Amino acid sequence: MTPDAWLLLGVVALLLTAWTAWTLTRLRRLEARVARARAVLEDRLRQRAALAEDLVSLHGAALGEDRAGRLKTAAYEARATPAGDRELAENALGRELRALPAEVPGVPRALLADLAEAEARMGLARRFYNDAVRDTALLRTRRLPRLLRLHADRPLPRFFDVEDGLDAVTTGAGASG
Repeated sequence: MTPDAWLLLGVVALLLTAWTAWTLTRLRRLEARVARARAVLEDRLRQRAALAEDLVSLHGAALGEDRAGRLKTAAYEARATPAGDRELAENALGRELRALPAEVPGVPRALLADLAEAEARMGLARRFYNDAVRDTALLRTRRLPRLLRLHADRPLPRFFDVEDGLDAVTTGAGASG
């Protein structure tokens, strides 16, 4: 091989090494972003379930026995369900919360407003988490990272899909407290 060919090969190897290092750094940052977003989402889900449990324990009679029972069960299952069934449990809790009237006699408006705010924050946290998962998946499934097996030993993060009324929140047409 000629010296020019060795130089060209060296430049290509250097560029590939630089790109690989940059991509690995980006993948690590995306992984950290997913972890932070998941922690915030978990916190928002716990907060929403705790507020629902407070509503039932403090004002169960005002809600009615049937609705209070369904809400208590949904809140308990949302907090105690393993990861695989979590989305189903969160959907059930969300449906029960959205079925509440805007005003319930005997229930402070502040508590209902806190529940509506918790629902909105959970929806936004879910959106940030799913955006981080999407960005990670897009980078990891590109041809070159797949070929070089960058982060191949790590599982792809899963999307968290629940019915959260986020469209109503972002357009301003949602529930208000």
